[in-house]
Amino acid sequence: MTQLTDPDTKKAMCARLARVEGQLRGVQRLINEDQSCEKIAQQLSAARKALDKSFFTMVGCMIEQGDLPSGDVADMLSKFA
Repeated sequence: MTQLTDPDTKKAMCARLARVEGQLRGVQRLINEDQSCEKIAQQLSAARKALDKSFFTMVGCMIEQGDLPSGDVADMLSKFA
């Protein structure tokens, strides 16, 4: 199984995930403050898109590293994307 080995990519991924974590805390705050469902949905959508971008960044890194055959990458995409 391949791993993220590039220090810059790892740092960027962790920073992106920290922002997503902040977004999710914001969603919890909106819920606790009885904000509208539309505001909550908007923030959930933003967090989901940020997670998706993180996922595809990771897949791109895997492809660049060339550790896995393309069929394995395709299988992972069909399983998790």
